[in-house]
This record gives sequence, C-alpha cells and structure tokens, in this order.
Amino acid sequence: MKKSTIYSQTPKVKHALILLSIALMATGCNGEKQAELENYLSTVKSRPMKPIAPIPAIKPYLRYIYPEHDVDPFDVSILAPVITPVSEIQHIDTGIEVDTSRVPEFLEGYPLDSLNMVGTLNKDGSLWALIRVPDGSIQRVKKGNYIGKNFGKIDDITDFRISLKEVVPNGFGGYKPRENAISISNLD
Repeated sequence: MKKSTIYSQTPKVKHALILLSIALMATGCNGEKQAELENYLSTVKSRPMKPIAPIPAIKPYLRYIYPEHDVDPFDVSILAPVITPVSEIQHIDTGIEVDTSRVPEFLEGYPLDSLNMVGTLNKDGSLWALIRVPDGSIQRVKKGNYIGKNFGKIDDITDFRISLKEVVPNGFGGYKPRENAISISNLD
C-alpha cells in the first residue's frame, strides 16, 4: 500500500511550499504594522532638522628635527650588530688546564644528567658510590674518579650525594670551574 502525501513530493515542491507559507505570513503581518510604521516615519520627518557639525580643521604636520643627530636613525649600518670575527676575540686564560692526554674513564662517556646514584658501599675503609648508567648496569666510583662529559672529578662522596668539580668552557677560549653534584635517586 502506497502512502501519498504532499511531503513525499520532490525537494523542489517542498521548497516552493515553504517559500509560499513565508510570503503569506509576511503579507498578513504587513497590513497591521504598516500603519504603525507610517505614523512613526511621519513623526520623525516632522521634527525640526538639526544642523550638521562642520568638519574639524586639519592641523598641519610639523616635522620635528632631533638636535645633534647628523645620522639617519634607520640606517642599516647603525642597526646591525657589530660582529667581531673569531680570530679577533681576546683569549681569556683563567689558568685552568684540561689534561687531554689522560685516558678517559668509562663514566666520562655519559652526560651527567643521564647518570643516577643508587647507593654506596664501604670497601677497604673508603666509601664508594654506585652509579646506574642508561643501559641499566651499575658502576662504582670513588673519590678522585672522573665522571660526566665536562671533566668532572669527584671531590667527596657521602651516603646520599656525590660532589664533583667540572671544567667547562668559559666562552673565550679558556676554561672555568663549576661545582656540581649527583644526589641519590630512588629508581625502582
């Protein structure tokens, strides 16, 4: 059984019906509101007109000349930073030398922040620190060993901390000392 209604027609018919209903509603409202709109317009038109304010006078541009400036402030040669060639930079020697002839120790192959102190052990009357490297193996170090990429020499070991002195570049061709430490971490 086929149901035949006006809504089952094609989309063009539906759109035409919607537009027709909107037009009918608009014309129904138009008659009541038209008189009200005409009354409002006649009231507004009957008011006396106010004069339009004149356009304000344009002030002439006065150029300001900065005193004692013979140079263009937007000149590129003034704005560009002065770059000193590396060969002309003064070498600042702090007296700190790095022993490059020494054979690097195993833990000098790792950055300091990738190493974790996991404990200590007492052997032959000296305190050794246990260090976990990134691959998970444990290495032991004592006072005087080197650790990290910046020539860090261990100064002191306590139950909870390794204190060391690193030698880092000072930016002027020399080196400067820097104190650093690794604290015990609880990595389970």
